[in-house]
Amino acid sequence: MILHGNQRGGAKDLANHLMKSENEKVEIHSIRGFASDNLYDAFNEAYAISRGTRCKQFLYSLSINPPHEADIQDKDIENTANEVEHRLGLSGQPRIIVFHEKRGRDGQLRRHAHAVWSRIDAVHLKAIHLPFTKHKLREISRDLHIQHNLKMPEGLLNYTDRNPANFTLEQWQQCKRAKKDIDEVQSIFRDCWQLSDSRSSFANALHENGYFLAKGRRGFVAVDYQGEKYAISRYVGIRTQQVREKLGEPDKLPTVEQAHKLAVKQVTDRLDALNNQERSKLNTKHLNAQAKQKHMKAVHSRQSAELKDQHLKRRKLEEEIRQLRFRKGIFGLWDWLTGERKRTSDMNEKEKLYYLKRDREEAKSLRNQQLETIKEHAERLKETRINHYAAIKELQQDIERLQNLPEKIAEEEREKQQESQRTERPRRRNRSRDGPDFG
Repeated sequence: MILHGNQRGGAKDLANHLMKSENEKVEIHSIRGFASDNLYDAFNEAYAISRGTRCKQFLYSLSINPPHEADIQDKDIENTANEVEHRLGLSGQPRIIVFHEKRGRDGQLRRHAHAVWSRIDAVHLKAIHLPFTKHKLREISRDLHIQHNLKMPEGLLNYTDRNPANFTLEQWQQCKRAKKDIDEVQSIFRDCWQLSDSRSSFANALHENGYFLAKGRRGFVAVDYQGEKYAISRYVGIRTQQVREKLGEPDKLPTVEQAHKLAVKQVTDRLDALNNQERSKLNTKHLNAQAKQKHMKAVHSRQSAELKDQHLKRRKLEEEIRQLRFRKGIFGLWDWLTGERKRTSDMNEKEKLYYLKRDREEAKSLRNQQLETIKEHAERLKETRINHYAAIKELQQDIERLQNLPEKIAEEEREKQQESQRTERPRRRNRSRDGPDFG
């Protein structure tokens, strides 16, 4: 069953969509937790309660689409809705389930369902947080396909984040720190087994998830890039005879060592691509930094020129004001005789020095601001370079480690065999050298 859900508001629009007449049949299967007995009033009720919060998307809408060939009953749809609300944390919330029937382009009648919950907790007047809904719905859909023995769509199996040829640098660093989950590995192997009908399709399915089918000592095994071996029968959960009936004999498969080298090559190719991406990013940021530095230099020059021009105009105006303080004619002669002109001249000189100091302080302040901007830009650029260089160095170390891993594992196996041969002692018969004792 394909499940698609989203948070939304627009109660009236949703009710119109669920009740629109283009469906040949619309059936309200159940209304739970609402005082109203129709969609419009029930959704308006949810909207009224949401007004006590700041939540805009107060509804969670889920579409449930069973495959055409599946024999899915109404009870199965209701059980699916129950499982979804349990996984998403919506248990006990008001809920509506609506069934739709309409004919597709091929003329076949298709029946699907919509379930809508209110996200507002009426007791505490807050919206229920719904994290990772897509991931949870995908897991529920996978479980339902296995439970009802349905052919699983390829999109549910081939996760891009599980394909070692499609990981990002952040995912690679995270996976290095994390350990594998046994349940996840078993789920991958069982899904690959269920979707495949031959050895080649099973090998391709494993390959898409980062495993290579190989010939082990006792039958079929899968090998990952770390050199770990996984027995097919054990992780799929079937008997060895069933594996042989479907896959045949493993004689033409690569050995564990050969499969390990293939897996390592797949991962190292991706790491090489990531390494090139990091180098390209570093070069791009370096060019951007140079362009920004050039632009910053032009801006700083323009600011300095504007401030210098502003100072010249202001000095000229202030000089004119100071010259107006000297009186002319008979009054000027009187000021000169009484010493007033000298006092005015001394005051003008002090004022001129003060304003000159002011201009220098403004120029110094602007320069300090520019230097601080240049320093911050240089520190950010340095930090970026350090991070990129560290990532590139780490990728190079990982590539080198993975390339040497097959030989290292083979060397450890040889040392174990030699050690076991040295510690093995030949059996000796307990015979008496003196012969039998006849008394």
